[in-house]
Amino acid sequence: MGTLSELEREASTCTRCALAAGRTTVVFGVGDPAADLMLVGEAPGHDEDLKGEPFVGRSGQLLDRLLWEELGMRREQVYIGNVVLCRPPGNRDPLPEEIESCRPYLEGKLAHIRPRVVLTLGRFAAQTLLDRKDPIGRLRGRTYPFRGGVLVPTFHPAAALRGGGQVLAEMRADFVRAKTALASATTAVGAEARG
Repeated sequence: MGTLSELEREASTCTRCALAAGRTTVVFGVGDPAADLMLVGEAPGHDEDLKGEPFVGRSGQLLDRLLWEELGMRREQVYIGNVVLCRPPGNRDPLPEEIESCRPYLEGKLAHIRPRVVLTLGRFAAQTLLDRKDPIGRLRGRTYPFRGGVLVPTFHPAAALRGGGQVLAEMRADFVRAKTALASATTAVGAEARG
């Protein structure tokens, strides 16, 4: 499978789908490759395509604030990526074939990082990783068993920027849910180590 760096190098020259023709940069992911918490969004936007880093615009500012206020963590302490690594034209939703083309990179990141908690940001990330078609409003609000840990779906930060206080309050609750799951995972690992 190679290393995470090798996977990123491979992704940097990817031409598996038509998105490659319109990108400025492949937005692979950033953060701690040994993080217990991995955040997965849907696709890079304009700012992310230019900078090569996920969640750097207004949505990223809100994400950073929620990470700090609800989990006491900074972006450098988690790993942040997306389902799709290249910006869809006009920030449209990723197409199924684009999601499938990028799937090996997402799977590779999950295998290398092995997060205890995955916090999905938005409908596409939750639906892709849970293999479900339910709307995000129905998926969020609980945890799901996921690869030896848990997955916590929440809204995309852009939805909170558009949708106001109710969406933001629900996102905060989901971030607290992720914090609780992290604490439970850490306690369980500590008990195993002592056992």
